[in-house]
Amino acid sequence: MANAGHLVRRTSQREMVVPQKSLERIEMRDMRNRLVQENGGPSYGTTNQGFEDPQRRQSVKKRTTSVTIPEEAIQSPTRSEKDLEALDAPPPGDAIQASATAKPGDGVVNDRESWDSKWQYLLAVIGYAVGLGSVWRFPYLCQKNGGGAFLFPYLIMLAVEGIPVFYLELAVGQRLRKGAIGVWNQVSPYCGGIGVASAFVSFNVALYYNTIIAWCLYYLAGSFRSPLPWTDCPKTYYTNSSYKDVKECAKSSPTEYFWYRDTLDISPDINHPEKFNWKIALCLIIAWVLTYLCMAKGIASSGKVVYVTAPFPYLVLVIFFVRGITLPGMEDGLKHLFTPDWTKILDPTVWLEAGTQIFFSLGLAFGGLIAFSSYNPVHNNCFRDAVVCGLINCCTAIFAAVVVFSVLGFKAHMQYEECVNNNDNILMERINTTDVISIDANTVLLTDGTNITIPELQKCDLQETLRNSASGTGLAFIVFTEAINQFPWAPFWSVLFFLMLFTLGIDSEFGTLEGVITSVVDLKVFPNLRKEFLTALACTVCCTISMAFAHGAGNYVFILFDDFSGNIPLLIVAFFECVSVSYVYGLRRFSDDIELMIGSRPHSFFLACWKYVSPAVMLTILLASIIKQVMSGSGYMAWNAQEGRITFLQWPTWAWGLVAVMVLVSALWIPLIALTRLCGIHVIQDEEPAWFPAEELREYYAIVPHKVTQVERKLFCIREDGSEGLCCPINAPPQESV
Repeated sequence: MANAGHLVRRTSQREMVVPQKSLERIEMRDMRNRLVQENGGPSYGTTNQGFEDPQRRQSVKKRTTSVTIPEEAIQSPTRSEKDLEALDAPPPGDAIQASATAKPGDGVVNDRESWDSKWQYLLAVIGYAVGLGSVWRFPYLCQKNGGGAFLFPYLIMLAVEGIPVFYLELAVGQRLRKGAIGVWNQVSPYCGGIGVASAFVSFNVALYYNTIIAWCLYYLAGSFRSPLPWTDCPKTYYTNSSYKDVKECAKSSPTEYFWYRDTLDISPDINHPEKFNWKIALCLIIAWVLTYLCMAKGIASSGKVVYVTAPFPYLVLVIFFVRGITLPGMEDGLKHLFTPDWTKILDPTVWLEAGTQIFFSLGLAFGGLIAFSSYNPVHNNCFRDAVVCGLINCCTAIFAAVVVFSVLGFKAHMQYEECVNNNDNILMERINTTDVISIDANTVLLTDGTNITIPELQKCDLQETLRNSASGTGLAFIVFTEAINQFPWAPFWSVLFFLMLFTLGIDSEFGTLEGVITSVVDLKVFPNLRKEFLTALACTVCCTISMAFAHGAGNYVFILFDDFSGNIPLLIVAFFECVSVSYVYGLRRFSDDIELMIGSRPHSFFLACWKYVSPAVMLTILLASIIKQVMSGSGYMAWNAQEGRITFLQWPTWAWGLVAVMVLVSALWIPLIALTRLCGIHVIQDEEPAWFPAEELREYYAIVPHKVTQVERKLFCIREDGSEGLCCPINAPPQESV
């Protein structure tokens, strides 16, 4: 007999014709009574020990009820949809019949994929949430915005914005058991645009996110050379056998030259793309092929990959931590990172950047978390998952900051020592002594009080060097690589570092692209296309469009996407997610659903966050970001090859047009779907609610009807009859929740 997991995946992908489906559903129904449940805990996966242990199978046989397959069911090649639904429905008590300790839903075969284990799910969510921003964005923000003082607004934003919205997405996905589009269309047909908007945002972000992976692959390939190709400047050779460093590299540094000229082959600005970069184009193709191979079978394949890609960055961080704390100067980097500047807390920009970092580092509003949680058992503790994953993300960011600044402290220490030694050599040549009081702006103050001007002298300032640390690509591909150059066995450390960045990026790419593919499945755009073919189609389209990042101005297009394609649309999507649950679906109804799943109702703190605090925070960040763009303008850092440094340039008019398209093509779906539904046009077709054993869960947890508390009545305007007031009155929920 075919393996049950294979049958479930084939059924969920809608790849079989109706006559074949009828026979498979009879098979699956027969299998239900053979499954042996684990003692306690959610039922993950589609295989069971009952198929493997003959003795256990024999003991279970005495306790199970065999299902007789009607002869006409086998003989009849076709059946009506009503018959198919009857065959698909689990028999009464089928989910908990095999074991007295099993929970409702264990062993039930439904038409949705499932995780093989709880660990697989947690690793996938952690790998998705803990991305590149935790490593190359948070350390920079921390030292820029008050050091240790920045942790105060950061943790507050995690509590009132990060974990509550994370919890909301996991709970709504697990309850309604669909992708983002199906979930929000189930909440209300007028809210279906939220899912479509998140799918478009995920698509835009997936396009440029894989470009980072392509750059990591290029550097990873170069890391197997010794010495590293970014250690020294390339030479210009003359006919008389003399040579000198390439002018552009001599004016900058070997790491900057390798990044801007060798890797990107960058143009002077975004208006002049110049030649196509075949090296990066090839790396992009490899990156998309790897993405497809990891996602071809859905969570059946990507779920296996996370066992490697999720833990590996932590292993590398620990190795770098052990190495970093043994380096000279590491204490200077850590002191600079965590020394608190409490005056920064009064700066609104610090709170804005803390809220923005929390929001994007957790991967909220992409639809990936909803898709991942929809594959969970109905009684999985989504609250515990949200808290654990949120805290792990926060701790990872802080730990990564320690690792990064211990290495940057070493780099600054080495540069400071080199600067001091150069000045000492110059002083010995000019005045035959190094015994001076101070050196400032090319002026030397001698011990006798005399000032002497020596133009060749440099100002050596350790703290200034640390303050100039970069973020994003500048940190990963310039500053950190320069520090690695000074390590013994530099190629080994370089391979580890870029493998870490690769695994961090590919994990987040899985979740982002999964949000797109699940949405396409929900919309039934290609109803008869197998999932591996649909994934191949999505990766091919994305790979083709991403070639826009593989020319001289590709890095500038990347910055444009990074700054605008996700930030504003994601804030809009998350804002309407909270509004939809709180003011459309209803907090009492949502609390009832959570109680059915985990056995307890959400705390009033989370209700307050969902209804008031989180929407207010996100709206504030959104408006502040827009005002900041309008008031101070926006631009990008371009590479000036003549001077060997970066310069600030304003975005051209056409770039702002592209920004408007990226924002509107995502955000406009929210009002558009609502208006078309109001006019009677169904862009998103209504579907039957997914299977959910409400009565069995109510009986299992011994849930009694909830009596509205005084806090709920006054703070959330929830009435005894189940209706909710305030500005948007909500009627009492129906007897059977969706």
